[in-house]
Amino acid sequence: MAVNSLTERNDERNVQSREETRSNERYIRPAVNIIETAEGLVLTADIPGAAKETLDVNVEKGILTISAPVSHEMPGTTAYREFELASYYRQFSIPESLDHEKAKAEYVNGILTLRVPKAEAAKPKRIAVQVG
Repeated sequence: MAVNSLTERNDERNVQSREETRSNERYIRPAVNIIETAEGLVLTADIPGAAKETLDVNVEKGILTISAPVSHEMPGTTAYREFELASYYRQFSIPESLDHEKAKAEYVNGILTLRVPKAEAAKPKRIAVQVG
């Protein structure tokens, strides 16, 4: 990975997570892929069972937070269960060189896709060389 990479960190992981919560409620850490492109970052998160209306994605002080409460209400009586229903919660440090104001999120079939473009100042610029 390039030295000027958006996700470069001092440790071996590309993006450090920072899950900190004081709530007594249990949370599921959704599986996440983060891809760096020439335009910025593309994050996809697996959040099945969450309602689009309750999904919360925000950036504050360089921390991207994804949270989604999941309804525990199910009709009928549970006869057998292999997966747990719990709210989703995940945090990541993201660089200030991204344009958070232009971020776009889409939620389709339980998959959240977040696109955060690079700020214009962070994009590489070609400098013309004059022959003198």
